[in-house]
Amino acid sequence: MTAFLIVLALVALVVIVTLVKSVRVVQQQTVGIVERFGKFKTGLQPGLNLLTPFVDKVRYTIDMREQVVAFPPQGVITEDNLMVSIDSVIYFQVNDPVRATYEISNYIQAIEQLTMTTLRNIIGGMDLEQTLTSREEINEKLRYVLDEATGKWGIRVNRVELRSIDPPPSIQDSMEKQMRADRDKRAAILTAEGMRQSAVLSAEGQKQSAILTAEGDKQSRILRAEAERQARILKAQGEAQAITTVFNAIHAGKPDQGLLAYQYLQMLPSIAQGDANKLWIVPSEIGDALKGLGSAVGQVAGITQKAEGEWHAPELSNGEVTELESSAAAPAAVAEADNAVREAIAAAESAAVSTRSQAAPSTPSIPPPAPSQEPPAAEPPQR
Repeated sequence: MTAFLIVLALVALVVIVTLVKSVRVVQQQTVGIVERFGKFKTGLQPGLNLLTPFVDKVRYTIDMREQVVAFPPQGVITEDNLMVSIDSVIYFQVNDPVRATYEISNYIQAIEQLTMTTLRNIIGGMDLEQTLTSREEINEKLRYVLDEATGKWGIRVNRVELRSIDPPPSIQDSMEKQMRADRDKRAAILTAEGMRQSAVLSAEGQKQSAILTAEGDKQSRILRAEAERQARILKAQGEAQAITTVFNAIHAGKPDQGLLAYQYLQMLPSIAQGDANKLWIVPSEIGDALKGLGSAVGQVAGITQKAEGEWHAPELSNGEVTELESSAAAPAAVAEADNAVREAIAAAESAAVSTRSQAAPSTPSIPPPAPSQEPPAAEPPQR
């Protein structure tokens, strides 16, 4: 009984091991390479697969998804003998798992070495400036070479990217200085351009301002000239009207010789007045001259003995016109004019005596006229 149980347990164990060996589950996007007695038999697809136990064996499991491999930086010499460090990334995908398994032992290592050699060939034909500015060209050339080389391995290279291209530190310093100088140059150019634009705009504004100022000055001068012309016209018209009014008033009053003599004698005392008059010499014949002043004035050319013609007196503010004095009041006016003449003669002689005594002692003084020597009263003008 015990032996039977042991045999039964062994049979069950063999059945379980056989079942385990004959059933294999493959994940999605994965292919299993099955070998029978060391020879490729088939590839297991994703899902549940049955194998011949103890005969078939899953040797490799290939991932069919796109894979990304980053290679460490590699030193590459450019055409101008400068060492640059290049860090690259490869994107590839296995298309044929059988060939990827049996055509090459380690396709990742093979891609890495192929990438390094291809980069050396490409960068070796470029100088540093081209290397730094031709990333797209380098990526395209590298992808083309890798895709062609890995095609027989059942691998397709989708994309190649250069993550960094690092020149030597000394070259980096020189490049930084060059870029700084270039930026300073562009900044200076932009600053000069801005200053030029500012100067142009300022000059344009000054030009417009000068034009507007000149236009305003022109208009102002025109208006001032027009106003001055109008003022002069009005002033001339006013003066003409004033002269006409005075002329008409004088002739309307019909002045005679007594009035003219009185006006003349009124000016004699004012001759001696003023601070600038240091010396005033009055001739001794002034008395005789004053005596005949009335007759002399009457004989002056252009002054008539009697005003003739019809002259209208100027109108007053109340609209009334001054009336001429009647002939009955003429003797009183004549007497008043004679008294004024005598007073003017006396004032002139006294002023002449005082001035002559202070200035020149040798000049004989003029005695005052005798009271009896009165100028004859002028006859009243004939109306």
